[in-house]
Amino acid sequence: MHPYAALTPEVVLDALSALGLRPDGRLLALSSYENRVYQIWLEEEPPAVASSCVVAKFYRPDRWSEAQIDEEHAFAHELAEREIPVVAPQSSSSFGGFRLAVYARRGGRTPELGDPKTLEWIGRFMGRIHAVGSTRKFQHRESLTPKTFGHDPRAYLLTTPFIPADLLDAWKAITEQALALVEACYGRCESVKAIRLHGDCHPGNILWTEDGPHFVDLDDSRMGPAMQDLWMLLSGDRAAMSLQLRAVLDGYEQFMKFDRRELNLLEALRTLRLIHYSAWIARRWDDPAFPAAFPWFNTQRYWQDRILELREQIALMQEEPLVVD
Repeated sequence: MHPYAALTPEVVLDALSALGLRPDGRLLALSSYENRVYQIWLEEEPPAVASSCVVAKFYRPDRWSEAQIDEEHAFAHELAEREIPVVAPQSSSSFGGFRLAVYARRGGRTPELGDPKTLEWIGRFMGRIHAVGSTRKFQHRESLTPKTFGHDPRAYLLTTPFIPADLLDAWKAITEQALALVEACYGRCESVKAIRLHGDCHPGNILWTEDGPHFVDLDDSRMGPAMQDLWMLLSGDRAAMSLQLRAVLDGYEQFMKFDRRELNLLEALRTLRLIHYSAWIARRWDDPAFPAAFPWFNTQRYWQDRILELREQIALMQEEPLVVD
């Protein structure tokens, strides 16, 4: 049985009760594959809780150590204490073999990334996050490098039966070529500083209200280049991404200088994410939620498409970096 099979509704509610909260029995599973996340309604509003429901995250067992989770929470509180709109945990504990954290429920919509003013606004807060993130290093959490997000995931995938035999040689060759170019991109940024990052700053982790953006889910926070938190805000062709990144940096550089050498990393980081993503699904295949959510993963078409994507990335990594000045 997968460890999450033991996370029954009764366990979820008992875990909240053990923290001194009073769930009324209602809970709603929220979209999350890596962890299990629930919105839970309370009988009343304790003084420490701002609304009648909270969000509880039950960490995937054996993914992070206790020290690594503590660093995530400490970083979130460090940002919140500086009035940066990051949703930090209200409490954290262990229950029934699971580490959990409880958060205030914060709503919002996906930001309009086609609006330069929205990008600038997000950029201002991202600059503030990075200004804090650059003041010290994580001691326990992982770093994003070509090895951890590229070579290691590739090596793992080669030990699995997922890649079809007739595509294996093509996939091995294309990933080898892609990672060689990733290393070349990193070589042009040899002395770029690694800082504490949000780590997974895609639009789904930025919620927008009339007061502006707030950032959620620091679960993938790690050391790495600043560009990792910026490139997922960009889309479209080269000209469109240049304009978008310029808008982001207009806000970002009010608080944090952006090293232009990191422009060399944009497509390299996108390439690493593609390889890492396939290995992430493969590593989680024993979790029944993954075959149900990603039925196309174990198919010929999936791996054909990944080979084509990496060919496109190889071409993009050989182009000149974006120009934003």
